[in-house]
Amino acid sequence: MIYTYKTKGTCSTEINFEINDGIISNVSFKGGCNGNLKAISKLIEGKNAADVADILKGNTCGPRKTSCADQLAQAIYSAAEQI
Repeated sequence: MIYTYKTKGTCSTEINFEINDGIISNVSFKGGCNGNLKAISKLIEGKNAADVADILKGNTCGPRKTSCADQLAQAIYSAAEQI
């Protein structure tokens, strides 16, 4: 299933991704640090979505209390509630 998540508190404004049978794929970010976010997307492609969320949750960016990675974790948790 395809999900879209509007981020909060980050340079990135939106995350799009798919979760099928618990596996995350096709992650893309709108805005944010292009190179770093492409790298995150490549690193998590084909991984268990719950494991990815557990690893990324709580990651911060500078003085912010969240980050694009943390927002991705929140997006995955939100998607899990919809299943």
